[in-house]
Amino acid sequence: MSESDNTPPPPDGYLSWGRFCFNNQDDPRCEFVQNFYEYRLSIAANATFLALFALSLLGFIITYAATRRGVAFTVAFVAGVILEILGYAGRVMSWKNQWDENGFLMQICCLTIAPAFLAAGIYLCLRRIVYVFGPENSRIAPEMYTRIFIPCDVISLVLQAAGGAMASIASHNGESVDTGDNIMIAGLAFQVFTLLLFIGCSIDFALKVYRRQRKYGADAFDQSDVARKTRGSWQFKGLLAALTISTICIFWRSVFRVAELSQGWEGPLMKRQDLFIGFEGVMIIVSCLVMNVFHPSVCFREMMEGAGGLRSKKKTSVNTPVVDAGSGKSESPSDADQTA
Repeated sequence: MSESDNTPPPPDGYLSWGRFCFNNQDDPRCEFVQNFYEYRLSIAANATFLALFALSLLGFIITYAATRRGVAFTVAFVAGVILEILGYAGRVMSWKNQWDENGFLMQICCLTIAPAFLAAGIYLCLRRIVYVFGPENSRIAPEMYTRIFIPCDVISLVLQAAGGAMASIASHNGESVDTGDNIMIAGLAFQVFTLLLFIGCSIDFALKVYRRQRKYGADAFDQSDVARKTRGSWQFKGLLAALTISTICIFWRSVFRVAELSQGWEGPLMKRQDLFIGFEGVMIIVSCLVMNVFHPSVCFREMMEGAGGLRSKKKTSVNTPVVDAGSGKSESPSDADQTA
């Protein structure tokens, strides 16, 4: 049974089979009636994600309460995780009743925009990493990373939120969701572009650190006690790995959602629950959990105060002069690197 031209009329008192099944979801006649999903939602998968995101949220709150550091990072990740919780709560609602429009709209809007907040938290970390190694190792001032990527993230978020709102209103009114869907896709595509640019800047910074370390050794880096202690800690090295994993996961997920939504709400990718679980749910929960384990407020410690903060001033690094073996002249690594 489906809602096609050959479908028998709905029972008395109902204008459509969809409305009938909304109120009688357990009726066996509704098994083949079209709903907001093309598959039967897995309560096990969605309840698991709901529980894991709730655990992640608790972890971020406890870490901030214990350290009182990293306000901006905490706000970004907490906002993102709360949206993930609301999204999976919507999917649990849809499992109970797949003809419930509220659950469907809640999950598609919240799960679409949530990673933009997580990306913002990651962007805030790069400038602090630059200060740990020394601003001389970056092609641009550390503050510029935040000034470039955070506004880009806001643009992406606004587009996704506006598109989601327009699509939700259109769906509720029985109108075409194409306009809102296209705006959401534009926001997601811009997020992919921003993440790709961020990854490129991070790789460029890492390569420059590597080259200058080979040339100058430890003298290429900030020689303050705090910076040296941070660089040598296993927590900081774990944080670098966690940020890499988290960024790749969000990027992978964002590419998938662009492909998914570009084919419309009834496209073939929208019908694949296995892809949604693997490329949406797993990617984002891994992104959050690795940041719970290697939280910047714990791994950066003193570096979370002042250097790299939203209102911080440019930090002065201390570098030991390097003697050029050929000329006998003394120069700092930063000066020598200008000609490299």
